[in-house]
Amino acid sequence: MIVRRLQDILHTERDIVTDTWASRRLLLSEDGMGFSMHETTIFAGTQTHIWYKNHFEAVYCVEGSGEVELIPSGEVFRIEPGTMYALNKNDQHWLRADAGGDMRVVCSFNPPLVGTEVHDADGVYAVAADTVAR
Repeated sequence: MIVRRLQDILHTERDIVTDTWASRRLLLSEDGMGFSMHETTIFAGTQTHIWYKNHFEAVYCVEGSGEVELIPSGEVFRIEPGTMYALNKNDQHWLRADAGGDMRVVCSFNPPLVGTEVHDADGVYAVAADTVAR
């Protein structure tokens, strides 16, 4: 059994912080679950270009609000507590948090992340050689 507390992950190698988001990696590839799970904060008033062409991602909003804009269609979806969205077509997108406060979401990835990933210039996470989508 794996039990982790968010407070024990903060300020460790599982706590990745960038200019627009912070990701606390609760489950990673090394945990052997076949997916990874993260609590992510999207900082208020920011936007991040993301394109998970190597991963599927599901996201559930627990706090704050914002929007996801699909590229290139421009279709926009509001995100607020209780909203789930799944990037089941490796959708390229913009993720934005409203200016009024941070947006906190819980994310899962398949294949699982190894833990050190950050978005490259295209918004992509590289896929580790030893992980396979299930």
